[in-house]
Amino acid sequence: MQQVRVYTTLVCSYCQAAKRLLSQRQIPYQEISLDDKPDLRMQLSAENNGYRTVPMIFIGTEFIGGFNELNALDRNGTLKEKVQPLPPGAP
Repeated sequence: MQQVRVYTTLVCSYCQAAKRLLSQRQIPYQEISLDDKPDLRMQLSAENNGYRTVPMIFIGTEFIGGFNELNALDRNGTLKEKVQPLPPGAP
């Protein structure tokens, strides 16, 4: 499976919702708290067109956005496809 990383903060209900959705779909993820990492949060924002809210969700190296984007992928059926391993030789 592609690695899923979810950057979160403690008081974020959308972070909780994203983690719940991933768990319900049995998609393993790595949670990285940004509560004590303001420099990392600013770096992630700068690298992703100024996206500032949490969660910040990555599948592999692709930044997909936050909970709304994750939920949209789930609803249109492409979330499971996105987390599948890349075929050999794929970029």
